[in-house]
Amino acid sequence: MEPLLLRRAVEAGRATAAGLGLRADDVSVIHDSDRVALRLEPCGVLARVAPLAQLGEAEFEVEVAHRLARVDAPVAGLDPRVEGRVHLWDTFAVTLWTYYEPVGAEITPADYADVLLRHHAALRRVDWEAPHFTDRVAVALTEVRDPERSPELPDPDRDLLVGTLEGLSAAIREAAAGEQLLHGEPHPGNVLNSVGGHLLVDLATCCRGPVEFDLAHAPEEVGRRYAGADQDLLRRCRALTWALFAAWRWRRNDRMPEREHWRAEGLRLVRAALERC
Repeated sequence: MEPLLLRRAVEAGRATAAGLGLRADDVSVIHDSDRVALRLEPCGVLARVAPLAQLGEAEFEVEVAHRLARVDAPVAGLDPRVEGRVHLWDTFAVTLWTYYEPVGAEITPADYADVLLRHHAALRRVDWEAPHFTDRVAVALTEVRDPERSPELPDPDRDLLVGTLEGLSAAIREAAAGEQLLHGEPHPGNVLNSVGGHLLVDLATCCRGPVEFDLAHAPEEVGRRYAGADQDLLRRCRALTWALFAAWRWRRNDRMPEREHWRAEGLRLVRAALERC
């Protein structure tokens, strides 16, 4: 966020917690992008603060959290001391989550595969029509097809991304043996190695699709350790996820740090993944 907006977002998170009777004397920014994650102490809360334009996404994530709590999914939970809903403060949507202290040890591929297996098993117990993974592809295609939305994307690279997104999403849907609810983006940054065990965070990306779409976000060794994974389908999904990643980087309003590096690297990773399909 821009510095002024970030300061207001920090105050929104602190004030929301304090207004609900949770002491938030110390606030530290854990993640800063289009929305921010704040650690509030001494109450032990993780506050997620987003502009009101993202209210729908925040409400979706809260609903996912409630549904997954009922099936004991290995996910980070909403703070139980306050009502589990989206709180409005100033021009922000604020949600309050339990803060889990991370441990230093890196999660092993075996443990990573295990938490995804358990998560997918829990998700199969949830009856809910979440968006399909192809809906995400459709949004990315809107960005890369329109030069006004992605003005700096060279035409040859635009053709590469459009062709990859269109072709692979159709091929994956046709080849998938089955579909279910997924986390949506269980990359290493969304798998928490905490003192209480391994947990998945950032639930707003929940969607439907083959489990290989989730596995494509994890390191390759994880997919090899996931029982029953279709390795050919997984390679296609990995190429698709890199195409999605690259598409987001070329948006006019993308704010990812080191965006220029990741624009080039994203395209390189797409080409490398396509060679393996």
